[in-house]
Amino acid sequence: MKSLRVQSALGLLLRPCAAPTVAVPGLRAQARWAHKPAQQSEIPQIPAPIPFVPDVETFLTVIGRGLKQHASKFPTWDALFTLTSDQLRELGVEPPRTRRYLLRWRQRFREGKFGIGGDIKHIENGSAELRIQEEDKTPLLRIRRVVNVPPGKKVDELSPSEMVRVGGFKVDGVRTIVGPYALPMKYGGARLSITEGMWEDRRGHKVDGGERRQAEIRFKRRVAERKALRESQGFY
Repeated sequence: MKSLRVQSALGLLLRPCAAPTVAVPGLRAQARWAHKPAQQSEIPQIPAPIPFVPDVETFLTVIGRGLKQHASKFPTWDALFTLTSDQLRELGVEPPRTRRYLLRWRQRFREGKFGIGGDIKHIENGSAELRIQEEDKTPLLRIRRVVNVPPGKKVDELSPSEMVRVGGFKVDGVRTIVGPYALPMKYGGARLSITEGMWEDRRGHKVDGGERRQAEIRFKRRVAERKALRESQGFY
């Protein structure tokens, strides 16, 4: 019996150890770096430009937040969509939230999620013309749509295939096109021009110090208001 216990003890000592499951900083770092080259080797998808956003400068102009000033740092369209966050930092695209914002808009563009005017096909010198297309559905029902037409053309001069329906705009009344950045033209219709920040995600602003201090600040304000009310009534 004693020899059996000795053999079983020796077996436990000589048994190969399993890989440690505890969190070891060095091992975790090695695991992360082992996967990093595989991720970096993936080639990012480069979307094709669209008529409304044909180049780097226009893209940085419409998404706003001052990114237009960095246009000269991107020599090509491909560079705009392939540079990593670290490379953007080396180029001087600061602060970090601006880089994150640019990366978010790059991904949106890849997915075809454009801002106003992203569905426009006919544009010249950064400006597109919008017209009203009318269609009689019934003798009593007339449908009016906003369409994009080649510059200088009228709806009755074009075939349906030459007109592009545009989202984000509507007809107010009979002859007025309303929508973001739409400027009325002299002889009807409206003009949409490339404008800085027209696709920009507007930042929120803190009210009463933001979420963390909001309750404290509002409590102190109520205390001060009650104190001022008592003093105005002669109670001290």
